This record gives sequence, C-alpha cells and structure tokens, in this order.
Amino acid sequence: MQSETNTEKLYTALDLAAEKIHKVSGIPYLDALAESGESILQGQTTIKLEGDAQEELDALIKSVPDLEEIKSEEIRKAFQLAVLKGMKEATQANHAMTPDAVSLFAGHLAELVLREQEQTHVILDPAVGSANLLTAVMNQARRNFHAVGGDADETLIKLAYVNANLQKHNVDLFHQDSIATPYVTNVDLVVSDLPVGYYPDDKTASEYELERKGGHSYVHHLLIEQSLRHVKDGGFMILLVPNFLFETDEASALHAYLKKEAVIYSLLQLPKSMFKHQQQAKSIFVLRKKADGIEKPRQALLAELPSFTNKQALADMIKRIDDWFESHLSQE
Repeated sequence: MQSETNTEKLYTALDLAAEKIHKVSGIPYLDALAESGESILQGQTTIKLEGDAQEELDALIKSVPDLEEIKSEEIRKAFQLAVLKGMKEATQANHAMTPDAVSLFAGHLAELVLREQEQTHVILDPAVGSANLLTAVMNQARRNFHAVGGDADETLIKLAYVNANLQKHNVDLFHQDSIATPYVTNVDLVVSDLPVGYYPDDKTASEYELERKGGHSYVHHLLIEQSLRHVKDGGFMILLVPNFLFETDEASALHAYLKKEAVIYSLLQLPKSMFKHQQQAKSIFVLRKKADGIEKPRQALLAELPSFTNKQALADMIKRIDDWFESHLSQE
C-alpha cells in the first residue's frame, strides 16, 4: 500500500481539525480552518472546545508531521485542498480560488519578467484571497520576495495569514478595501486574480480616472489603476482578467488609460475548458508601467493557451512565450 504524502497527511489533519471545530463551535468551515491552521502552526490548540472534543482536537494537532520537514509547496497544496472544500460549501461570490495550474503558470511568468536575481523583490496582491496565488508564485521563485497582500474579506485574510505562516513566507497582510486604502508604493511586481463586478462606493471611485460615469464602476478596472499606482516605474503586473475586459461599455476608456500609463506585453487566454461558464473565463494579462528606456513591443503577444493536460502542446506554447519575452526584454 502506498504511503501518504506529506500533502495528504497535512490536509487530513487540517480538514479533520476544521470539521471538529466547525461541528462543535458552530462557526463556518473556512473560519474553523483558519483556527485549525493556527493551532498546527503553534503546535497546540488555539481554541477551547467542550469536553471530549478538546482532547480529540489536541490529538489531531499532535499528529501533524514536523512542518520543518515539509516543503512550502506541499504545505500550500494541502491548505489549498482544505480551502477548496470550504469554498464548495460557502455561498459568497468572492470566495473563489485561482486554479492551481494557473497559479503555477503565473509564477513562471513572474520568473520571466523579474530579471535581477540578487535583490529582494516586493510583490503585491491587492485581492489576495487565501494567498494561494501569491504563495504559489513565491514558491517557484529563484529569488527573495517580500510580499504584501490585502483583502476586504476578513475570513480570507485569516486564511491568508495562516497559509503564509505555515509556509514560512514573509508576507504583510491587510484587512482592507484595496481600492479605498493605499498600500506600499514602488513595488516590483503585482500579481493578482482580479475580482470581477461592480464597486459600490461611488465616492471612492470618483478619485480614479477609470471611474464609470452614470453607474457603479467596475472593480477590476479600478484595481488595474490602483495597481499601476503602486508598482514602480518599469514594474510589471501579471493579472487574471475576464475575457470580456475589452468588450464592455467602458473598454475604450480602459484602453486609452492603459495606452497612456502602461505597456501591454501579453494577453494569454486560459483554456475555456477550465471554466464552467464562458462568462467566467479569464486571461492572463501582462503589462508594465511606463518608464524611460523601455522598448514597447511592436505587437503584444496574444495567444490561446492549450489545455493544461496536453503536456506537449503546453510545453511548445511555454517555449514560444519564453522566447518572446527573452527577445523583447533582452533589448533593454
């Protein structure tokens, strides 16, 4: 019989402990998962339960393998599985997770565009969620990162905190509205799976060039503008955006703004098979804040990515993307 992997062992402990906390205390599974993860991180339970449930929880926490012996990527995957389980039970629209293959692909793109190997890079995710995308990118990096993330959802920020700490990553997290509240400036890279929809605070939206006249502004448009404010001159942004980004009534305003402030490098459409509904389909948008000395590509790289299960076709596409970025970035 095949022995359990570290990811499976950790997932089992996280899940069973979260289920125990959820059933006994009555708090939602995702909040219970944050308590479960924090208990594993501390090596002892951080929540008090009634009677035998406390002893059972203590035993579960003690059954976890030594975190020092588990790789960060194994921890991320275990935590991701537990979060995915909780999200299937949750009904909030903002509780959604970036597909794992997409997170890994975004990490590969980050390696392509960050060329200086020695310095510590500051990376920002203004819609960090449970920090799955952010930590996936960090785990692939052959460099040091200091990460910053923010989210308006309190449960997701708790999960992000536990997730990052279990993986021993240096991440500053903020529970706040990323559009209304400024972050650090001059970050090297913004990586984010942008939420899609309308932003309800018209007063805050009025401070943005991409404010929508005559109705609520698009939250994904405002986050693109906010990200360009935070990234340094010449800094990159790797964003997951809806396929219909340039097809709405505000597309011309967005296009004009980006032409003024940024250089578009690539728009890579994710396989439609990844999404239940075509309206949910997304693309990876790679752009860069304008700066002196940056050569604008004569034409952006536009491509439809093959199915991530078609390994040969995907490998061929990755080589094409690698060669394109190497060619255009080496000119600087």
